[in-house]
Amino acid sequence: MMRSPQALAVAVRLPDGSVVLKDEPYRSVGERYPIFKRPLLRGPVMLIESLITGIQALTFSAQALVEEENSQEHEGEEGKKKEPEKLGWVSLTLTMAGAFGLAFLFFGFLPHWLSGLVGLVVGITLTPAHFSFHVIDGIIKVFFLLLYIWGISWLKEIRRVFQYHGAEHKSICAYEAGEPLDLDHVRRHCTCHPRCGTSFLLVVVLVSILIFTVFFPLFPALTRSGVLNALVQTSVKVGLMFPIAAVSYEIIRWGGRQPDHPLAQVLLWPGLFTQRLTALEPDDSQIEVALAALQAVLNREKQGQGANPLAALDNAQTG
Repeated sequence: MMRSPQALAVAVRLPDGSVVLKDEPYRSVGERYPIFKRPLLRGPVMLIESLITGIQALTFSAQALVEEENSQEHEGEEGKKKEPEKLGWVSLTLTMAGAFGLAFLFFGFLPHWLSGLVGLVVGITLTPAHFSFHVIDGIIKVFFLLLYIWGISWLKEIRRVFQYHGAEHKSICAYEAGEPLDLDHVRRHCTCHPRCGTSFLLVVVLVSILIFTVFFPLFPALTRSGVLNALVQTSVKVGLMFPIAAVSYEIIRWGGRQPDHPLAQVLLWPGLFTQRLTALEPDDSQIEVALAALQAVLNREKQGQGANPLAALDNAQTG
């Protein structure tokens, strides 16, 4: 998936080897309401938009595969094809609800609860009022995240997803370097990119430690121990994700513009390192799919802005 301020494209490789492309104009909330393009407001908006477009891209990919399988396997009488089966919104909603529920459990409540237990093990009472509590919480979250990524990377299907992720990064890097968008030039680029969502996640963890450390001591009632209190505190943390996302996005944006700055390299290094797990080396067929989506986005940007779509694609999102 490739997205720019004026275009959205999703390319999918079908089992028969062909590539199906969803290419449509796109207008972000920031383009419609300029106030949401201002610093600290654009981060949460971009996060929500990325979530929505990501779900739409996954839905399109799954639906394209379902329709392809139906066209090959399900034929009615006299050779007429049956009406393709559609992905129901109920199953999609339940799947997303389950995913969010597991994320809340393993990356929200469980690290928070374990942070308090660590204090009991070492003989110290730790609550969200303590800086050490949030440092331990952040370390556990990063450990769970890396363990999860490493675990699913052994699945064949997920490994292919990670390879497509690498193909997207390579294509964007070639474009930003001003090189021709062909296999020979794209192959030589790295699979890592500073604006990747993986980098964003780890910056979020670091920023959350600072914000939680400042926030919770201001509200003593939210720092009590106990499982029920832990659930309430974790829910409050979820609500604080919006200001955390705002600050994190500005860091990622600045780091993407100043990749050679020493501070940017320090802040973005953990995310770039983690991309070695989430953005794997693709094969040529996967690069071709990424280039199909990128070319579609660039074509729409050229139609909308003339001969220089680079400025429009400056904040391009890949999924």
